[in-house]
Amino acid sequence: MVDAPSAVEATTRPDWSRLVDAVQESGQYTTTKEAERITRIVLSALGGHVIGDERVELARRLPEEAARLIASQIPVTRPLTAPEFVDAVATRIENATPATARWDVSAVLSTLPALVGDDLTTRLLRQLPSGFALLFGKAELAPAV
Repeated sequence: MVDAPSAVEATTRPDWSRLVDAVQESGQYTTTKEAERITRIVLSALGGHVIGDERVELARRLPEEAARLIASQIPVTRPLTAPEFVDAVATRIENATPATARWDVSAVLSTLPALVGDDLTTRLLRQLPSGFALLFGKAELAPAV
């Protein structure tokens, strides 16, 4: 007897161009090339901060190219706070300031909930330090009672 595929497995992965187009629109980048560059940088940075089942699930729900960026990163030993994460991304972007890096990070991360679903986004945010929800375009999660 073969198990029926889960709802996630039954759906097709979004393609890379759909993700980059969403980032380009979100970040108001003038070229696809710029949106693609920012997408690669931010997803690479995120890859080290997502671990366990959520990392596997995130890679499964993203376009293959994005999944490789996430999966190829070595998990960090100390998760960065949201401001530290933005600062770390800023060091990877030529002429970035904290404000432009925050814009870039938000442009990429805020596109993810529509691609990966609110359930996974919530699980990712529970795993990440406080402050990341705003980067994903979400309200900050309240601690469990």
